Amino acid sequence: QVQLVESGGGLVQAGGSLRLSCAASGRTFSSYAMGWFRQAPGKEREFVASISWRGSSTYYADSVKGRFTISRDNAKNTVYLQMNNLKPEDTAVYYCAAGTGYNAASYYYTENTFGSWGQGTQVTVSS
Repeated sequence: QVQLVESGGGLVQAGGSLRLSCAASGRTFSSYAMGWFRQAPGKEREFVASISWRGSSTYYADSVKGRFTISRDNAKNTVYLQMNNLKPEDTAVYYCAAGTGYNAASYYYTENTFGSWGQGTQVTVSS
């Protein structure tokens, strides 16, 4: 198990940018694939983006492709989500998740491929 703590959420106007961070505890961070999910009020949690254990592949939901970028720094045990051109429909609680295995990022897009979750950080985009 790895412990995950998200940060960087906040209130931003439409068209603005935010960068979320997720800090992981433990010395085995580099062996985990990482992902971001989000949950808007009254909706189910949905996949946003994932990155493979070495960062060599990434995978995105269609709704964020071209606007969001996932990256990781294994030396800092941190995964990032750079969010540009934010829209009001991006408003949600964003969760970081860690998944085991050495698969390509495209393998990790359902909740059951992730075993550890953070507590979430709120992102609110005003129109």
